[in-house]
Amino acid sequence: MCEAVFAYIKKKYKVSPEYPWKKYDSNAVFRHGDNKKWFALVMCVGRNKLGLLGDGYVDVVNLKIEDRMFKDMLLKEKGIFPAYHMNKEHWVTVALDNTVKQELIFDLIDASFAATASKKKREKNRPPREWIIPANPKFYDIERAFEKEDIIEWKQGSGIRAGDTVFIYVAAPVSAILYKCRAEEVNIPYDYKDKNLTITSAMKIKLLKRYDPKQFTFERLKSDYGIYAVRGPRGVPNSLSHELNL
Repeated sequence: MCEAVFAYIKKKYKVSPEYPWKKYDSNAVFRHGDNKKWFALVMCVGRNKLGLLGDGYVDVVNLKIEDRMFKDMLLKEKGIFPAYHMNKEHWVTVALDNTVKQELIFDLIDASFAATASKKKREKNRPPREWIIPANPKFYDIERAFEKEDIIEWKQGSGIRAGDTVFIYVAAPVSAILYKCRAEEVNIPYDYKDKNLTITSAMKIKLLKRYDPKQFTFERLKSDYGIYAVRGPRGVPNSLSHELNL
């Protein structure tokens, strides 16, 4: 199983093992190239160190699991233990003796790689997100814009990436979420400035759905979902996301 783990990491992440300890020269560390953090430690430990019956040793891999609830579930599985010689709050030890299915081991390697990645790399690899962004009809008539085109350019929102879903809240006198869009292209160089607005980069958003102005009013956003202001890009609560995506 060790060979399969080494091959998987090499093929998917282009990372080779390091052997930092002379005394334990078979123990291998895999780390990120940018932040140098470990995401896997393969070693050979005594069976008794893991509470296993019998003499001898077993090959294991230590992996970081960020979700504590998921980690607690994993520890109920045969062949997965609280981390040996590492922080037991965030890491687990997985036996490489065929007790744990290979597919699960590979999934846990992926989870550990993601959990230990740099902020830049994690942001790059993150799944699509949902945002609420404001539109002020005093400065731009977005309703007329979407009557003419399904794709328009909009001020780039901080943190928004291509593929993210963008719900547009139109300010007073509308005061409601009117549109569901998808960010098609982001970080487009843009040069605009007046007394009310400065835009240095833009994004292209595609209209996916329209909402009745009475459906997601500001009063409802405030009373039902705890949204008291939409001044810039903000995340969408799960309960509101469910309603918006019906």
